[in-house]
Amino acid sequence: QVQLVESGGGLVQAGGSLRLSCAASGRTVSDYAMGWFRQAPGKEREFVAGISRGGSSTYYTDSVKGRFTISRDNAKNTVYLQMNSLKPEDTAVYYCAADRYYGVFVRKEVYEYDYWGQGTQVTVSS
Repeated sequence: QVQLVESGGGLVQAGGSLRLSCAASGRTVSDYAMGWFRQAPGKEREFVAGISRGGSSTYYTDSVKGRFTISRDNAKNTVYLQMNSLKPEDTAVYYCAADRYYGVFVRKEVYEYDYWGQGTQVTVSS
């Protein structure tokens, strides 16, 4: 199985940028579809962005389209989430997750992902 470790979170002002990293070990990220989720206090964990196993498909939740970009570097065994034009409502703990799904599509439900990192806090001040 794969182990996932997120990093890159922090405190940023509205309009700023952060790049989250998800480093994998045990297996290669190319063996999985990968997703980023987030969970704000008192709210359910929600899908943010995902990339298919082969990397041909990406998908974003509407609220981050045009601001966030998911990518993967198979050589570094790492998945990234570039977050630009951050807003206070983006404040949450961000989780990286791996999905064993072999299809070309990106799945978006929490229960569909098999492995999870511990999360990294992103706080956007107004």
